[in-house]
Amino acid sequence: MNLKKFSFVIIALTLVLSSCGAPEGVFFENLEDGQTVSSPVLVKMGVNGMEVKPAGEIVKGTGHHHIIVDGSWLKTGEAVPANDTNIHFGKGQIEHSLELTPGEHTITLQFANGAHQSYGEAWSKTITVNVQ
Repeated sequence: MNLKKFSFVIIALTLVLSSCGAPEGVFFENLEDGQTVSSPVLVKMGVNGMEVKPAGEIVKGTGHHHIIVDGSWLKTGEAVPANDTNIHFGKGQIEHSLELTPGEHTITLQFANGAHQSYGEAWSKTITVNVQ
């Protein structure tokens, strides 16, 4: 096998292995629970086991992110409200710059279907951040 083919095989194998074993659900790509941050806070949102798609059509295995500030996950099927606390990313966005006041805040990622109906606790993740 020549070097070019070998390199391709290694890259393909790495991609396959990196996607195996990852738990299903949403996650913060760049933030950790208890982290001290400055405002605005860049939130990078990830998901395993579903595909990010804009709001609108309900397609099995797809959805989009929501951020809930100082709140909690929503029950399966419950519509995510649209207000200052519940931020929608219906265009399929995967990052957002979040303005937070100094102090402790919780940030919850909530994945929902094309009609903004929550996929429930299993598709949510909450962390606490300390804003300087």
